[in-house]
Amino acid sequence: MTHTGENVVRIEAEALRALADRIGGSMAAAFQCAVELMYCCAGRVVVTGMGKSGLIARKIAATLSSTGTPALYLHPVEALHGDLGMVVRGDVVLALSASGETEEILALLATIKRLRVPLIAMTGDEICRAYVPQNQSQNPHPPGKLRESSVSQKPRDKSGAPTSISTLAAAADVALDCSIAQEACSLGLAPTASTTTMLALGDALAVTLSERRGFKEEDFANLHPGGKLGKRLARVESLMHVGDALPRVTPQTKMPDVIYEMSRKKLGVTAVVEGARLVGIVSDGDLRRLLEKRGKDVMDLTAGEAMTRDPKTISADEFAATALALMEEKKITSLMVVDGGGNLEGIVHLHDLWSTELV
Repeated sequence: MTHTGENVVRIEAEALRALADRIGGSMAAAFQCAVELMYCCAGRVVVTGMGKSGLIARKIAATLSSTGTPALYLHPVEALHGDLGMVVRGDVVLALSASGETEEILALLATIKRLRVPLIAMTGDEICRAYVPQNQSQNPHPPGKLRESSVSQKPRDKSGAPTSISTLAAAADVALDCSIAQEACSLGLAPTASTTTMLALGDALAVTLSERRGFKEEDFANLHPGGKLGKRLARVESLMHVGDALPRVTPQTKMPDVIYEMSRKKLGVTAVVEGARLVGIVSDGDLRRLLEKRGKDVMDLTAGEAMTRDPKTISADEFAATALALMEEKKITSLMVVDGGGNLEGIVHLHDLWSTELV
């Protein structure tokens, strides 16, 4: 049993190694053309597939969407019963079919061609095809023609004789080679290495597109507001206390009122502001140190006389992780949130970071 499991992984790993070699070699031009089609897409990337390929198509659509490329999954059967209206001019269709002869996919071709929507195919054909405009090719090809990769291999049957490429690959503007030497299934029937290859190729397209768009960590955070990942990528602005929940006094505020404000807002600290500008803070630690030093005379002081000037601050668009790192470095429990002009916007407390699962 252990040997079988090991063999499955080795077969799939070999299929991925071969795919990587093609992306860097025979399929490089077609891969780049597919990336450019999706990058220049004014609409969405519509990913479709049937059966196991359909499950992979759903994952590819989700990965594209979460990395900055608007995408959706279209079930080919539902498409034939009205959902084809989801495809409009300006979209790009990415169709997955190991055989390239899936009837439900082929039934969509007429509408895709009528809408003049670019079609990218992932099939098991051992050939790569891509539309290459004449001014983008080192070896000129007539504009509008499909160009065969110069080092791709013609599909062959068991006798070694050449066979024609699949209907889907022939109809596509870009055909990507997801061929495999063998499935990892001991019967050679269940989609295993083939679906793994399709999934990896989809990830390769999505990540390349993400880099092409200059997709950054903050963009990723904006698309993942929920779950553990969203919490770890939370922004300070989503956690900070604002409005009536924000403790603040003026430099002229007497100490009894300062203490009352700190107690009422329950954060153990209050901001000291002149207008909207932050000029200092008074914390419960400051109060303890003043009581040890001056005793009951502390109650005669104003906030301006008792405050810590130039407190540590952070901007609202920083990550919660950055706020936590600063608190740990300075050994403090709260940070004042200010804008570029030093105006107070809020306060973030260590307790607020507990919800992010960072603490």
